[in-house]
Amino acid sequence: MAYENIQVAREGSIAILTVNRPKSLNALNGKTLREMTQAVRELADQSRALILTGAGDKAFVAGADIAEMAPMTPWSAREFSELGHVLTALLEDIPCATIAAVNGYALGGGLELAVACDMIFASENARLGLPEVTLGVTPGFGGTQRLVRLVGKLRAKEIIFTGEMVDAQTACRIGLVNEVVPQAQLLAHCKKVAAKIAERGPLAIARAKRLVERGYDMPLRAANRQEAETFALLFDTQDRAEGMKAFLEKRPARFVGK
Repeated sequence: MAYENIQVAREGSIAILTVNRPKSLNALNGKTLREMTQAVRELADQSRALILTGAGDKAFVAGADIAEMAPMTPWSAREFSELGHVLTALLEDIPCATIAAVNGYALGGGLELAVACDMIFASENARLGLPEVTLGVTPGFGGTQRLVRLVGKLRAKEIIFTGEMVDAQTACRIGLVNEVVPQAQLLAHCKKVAAKIAERGPLAIARAKRLVERGYDMPLRAANRQEAETFALLFDTQDRAEGMKAFLEKRPARFVGK
């Protein structure tokens, strides 16, 4: 499918989705959100890892498109927010691992996209924040909920209430990103991580992702029961048999996702 505001590339079992609006620092408008949602749905079953990044060397996604937002009514603003929530929930729910390659500004909706991914790697020039309060609104794509789960209530409130950006090193220190990488090496680093994930059992990755996401807000014993059930169910798969056979034969496993 041809897209206007994004680019999609595949490298074996790894997919790369690039927001391609560099003149507007990859700002998110309604069309871009719809295109991204469609692309993620198409890529989810065809990929073992998905990398999300932005075009150019200045921004991952610098937020929502304010020019489109300014004339919105409460009703149209709700519809716009729902577009963002559909996309971020999809990134959490798809079976393949998702990696945000934050190559510059990740503000507002951009940071909300990143924190919906399974991992975040940032370039040294990255700046991250939720500046919505400077516009008189709150984050609208899940930022108030996902950020607090990553960095804790105190840090999240500071970032949200001040609307100020944090640099990449600070983001790494407070647990907002996994690692800071030189900008020229960022995408290659993310591909390396994605390739490692792609070699693992895809059913196991999908189930582990679901356990982490759904178990986070559950009582510990209930979450552990789900883990035990999932562990047992995977013993009835070809991939489990292949993985253990490969280990005993001292060779790389050849997983097929069955």
